Amino acid sequence: MGDILLEVCVDDAAGLRAAIEGGADRIELCSALNVGGLTPSAGLMSLAARATVPCYAMIRPRLGDFVYSAEELVVMEDDIRSAASCGLAGVVFGANHSDGRLDHDVLMGLSEISGAMPRTLHRAFDLVPDMKKAIEIAIDCGFERILTSGRAISALKGLADLKAAIDIAAARISIMPGSGVNLETVGVLLKELNVTELHSSCSSNIEIDNPDVVAFGFAEPRIKKTDLDTVRALKSRLSSPAIVPSSGQ
Repeated sequence: MGDILLEVCVDDAAGLRAAIEGGADRIELCSALNVGGLTPSAGLMSLAARATVPCYAMIRPRLGDFVYSAEELVVMEDDIRSAASCGLAGVVFGANHSDGRLDHDVLMGLSEISGAMPRTLHRAFDLVPDMKKAIEIAIDCGFERILTSGRAISALKGLADLKAAIDIAAARISIMPGSGVNLETVGVLLKELNVTELHSSCSSNIEIDNPDVVAFGFAEPRIKKTDLDTVRALKSRLSSPAIVPSSGQ
């Protein structure tokens, strides 16, 4: 088996540069990663479109749940068109009903707007009550992959559901573990899971050294930033022959 693909989520130009220099194979481009990622600006999408690795834009118009109004769906449709016009490689989105089920109609509509652009179903999947039904919806809507922590706070805690999702998917769609994927957990994840790609923030906590910026509410005292050395180290681990992914048995 070849190297495990590493997708790194970033929310600014510095993070984009660090992820690429560190060896990321694909970028999930966002804003506001502290709330799980929102749609990036048009300028950041244009910058990422000139990158040397494929970049997928998060399409999420606000923080909170993934139950969207008609007006919010119009915004999402236009953001997908913007990502396509910038030349980005793909998009990332999801939508639920109020009970957590994936909203097939909304996902199909957004997929039709996406056209031939590859797409990832994001962690709206982690709210679903029935994984089998959700996976079939994702396949029907033409998603390439599902980003999931196995319906748990972290991929490590969601190992049982991740294994079940991989079995249900049966190679018809990629199951990409994310949340809490780092140098400490990657060995266990790859020992237990038969996957071809992983998602990580590869971030470190940075103290804001300007007290006025914090006092005025322009930033939190500590923020997460994509760390080049962490990207490089995680990619090295994924390329190491010492890591033997699970056979799924």
